[in-house]
Amino acid sequence: MATTRTAHTVWEGNLLEGNGVVTFDSSGIGEQPVSWPSRAEQANGKTSPEELIAAAHSSCFSMALSHGLAGAGTPPTRLETKADVTFQPGEGITGIHLTVRGEVAGLDEEGFRSAAEDAKKNCPVSQALTGTTITLTAELA
Repeated sequence: MATTRTAHTVWEGNLLEGNGVVTFDSSGIGEQPVSWPSRAEQANGKTSPEELIAAAHSSCFSMALSHGLAGAGTPPTRLETKADVTFQPGEGITGIHLTVRGEVAGLDEEGFRSAAEDAKKNCPVSQALTGTTITLTAELA
């Protein structure tokens, strides 16, 4: 069964001086302010499209890796994933780096890295972002 999740943004003003509010409609978790300076300079308490992509990618990757490890008979105890999304004004998103540290009983570093590479390649967010270079660092805790 397919699901659809929805968010919306209300933007006021021009790009450089304006600002907006992103509302998470499906979950109801609230609203977050967004602006050009929060995207291209310092966050200053506001979010950006890149931070939202980082949140989506780190959570999707973690789910995919957890599923793959469990399917191979080595379910993880814990996975901690960070996604760094790099934005260059004038160019766009220039890369994403995933860093995962896992606690997985019965699995060596090589097996963990292999499972992480598979999750990087196959998680739905990675697949949606195939036009972007995605790199990975994976290690056991």
